[in-house]
Amino acid sequence: TTGDTLCDEEYDVMLEPPTFPEPVISMAVEPKTKADREKLGEGLQRLAEEDPTFRCFHNDDTGQLIIAGMGELHLEIIVDRLKREFKVDASTGAPQIAYRETILGKADGEGKFIRQSGGRGQYGHCCIKVEPNEKGKGNEILNKIVGGAIPREYIPAVIHGIEEACKGGVYAGYQVIDVKVEIVDGTFHEVDSNELAFRMAGIFAMKDAFKKAHPILLEPIMKVEVTTPDEYQGDLLGDVNRRRGRIISIDAKNGQTILNANVPLGEMFGYATAIRSLSKGRASYSMEPLTFEQVPSSILNVILEAAGKKPAARS
Repeated sequence: TTGDTLCDEEYDVMLEPPTFPEPVISMAVEPKTKADREKLGEGLQRLAEEDPTFRCFHNDDTGQLIIAGMGELHLEIIVDRLKREFKVDASTGAPQIAYRETILGKADGEGKFIRQSGGRGQYGHCCIKVEPNEKGKGNEILNKIVGGAIPREYIPAVIHGIEEACKGGVYAGYQVIDVKVEIVDGTFHEVDSNELAFRMAGIFAMKDAFKKAHPILLEPIMKVEVTTPDEYQGDLLGDVNRRRGRIISIDAKNGQTILNANVPLGEMFGYATAIRSLSKGRASYSMEPLTFEQVPSSILNVILEAAGKKPAARS
């Protein structure tokens, strides 16, 4: 394969393999039919083996198959080769952004799961309080039940239900982060209560409280560093601003300008091509995840519609 050394068996020689740059652009790919699904995986694996600058991986957050390479033309050729050599029809698109949900306010929520279907029924009921947690601290679920309002053996089921609601998202279907939840009260039935009923009660309570606590959507912000000859600085600055970027610093080094900016990931698709055309191929950039910030209201509705949700009532 690429990078191997071919030599006589008697000579134990290995030339230094070339170094390959990291991919700069990625897109989502999916097969058009079920029959193409298996062939797609096999084709991408073969292409990745022969081309060290091409990568493919599965994004757990969005459930998409992502292909990454050196530019949009590179990836277009990969998709074309899939069609010609492996007879796989695949459609491509911008990768989905892994948004997150959180809350700005406090609220109480109640969840009740009651089912009577002849014979033994199901009964679970819990009350919770939610509030924002410190940024970056993650989700905290605390048991504040006193006096056995919910029997101790059902508390893990309630916690599991709350965690499940957080993973699936409440506002727009994205994972919930940085929320503090307290289980404060509930009731149970001597005969009908069971773990499933209390897990469902936990899910309902979390959804109820979350919707009342001023939910917001967060988007991933990338730390972007652009290195460019001085004459293209103005054009690249204007482009970063158009992408809702925030310039952090501008440094000069050996006749080059280094722009440091924080830019939403959703605005960075196609940036590799844009930066090359703006600088005649002389500028380069690198980016890495930095943090999550609230999505501006101007584009919130677009994201919610794409997620198949109607905008929630805003307080």
